[in-house]
Amino acid sequence: MQQPRIARIWRGRVLRARADEYELYNYEAGILPLVEKALAVQTFREDRGTEVEFTTISYWPDIESMARFTGRDPTAIHHLRRDAEFLVALPGAVQILELRSSHGFGMPPLEPG
Repeated sequence: MQQPRIARIWRGRVLRARADEYELYNYEAGILPLVEKALAVQTFREDRGTEVEFTTISYWPDIESMARFTGRDPTAIHHLRRDAEFLVALPGAVQILELRSSHGFGMPPLEPG
């Protein structure tokens, strides 16, 4: 198994009244295709009063493999067809982090360096 070296983090906010609907849509239209390409994918949900923030973290062996998935600049967002309908504001970019160490989740330890 390849080691994850890059984490790609996407965040989006939805009105609480539509959060469950968006969560299902996002899973089917966004997460499932991502799972086929990334080494691993995690999704998070944070309920905040009238809004809910969803965070998706995907793990990649390198920037090049991530760029192949996005089809262009790996920091660019590929909005899902219905994102504008659900999201409070369309995110303009994703966050890309270099993974320096990792322990747990069934993956072999990744040591710094």
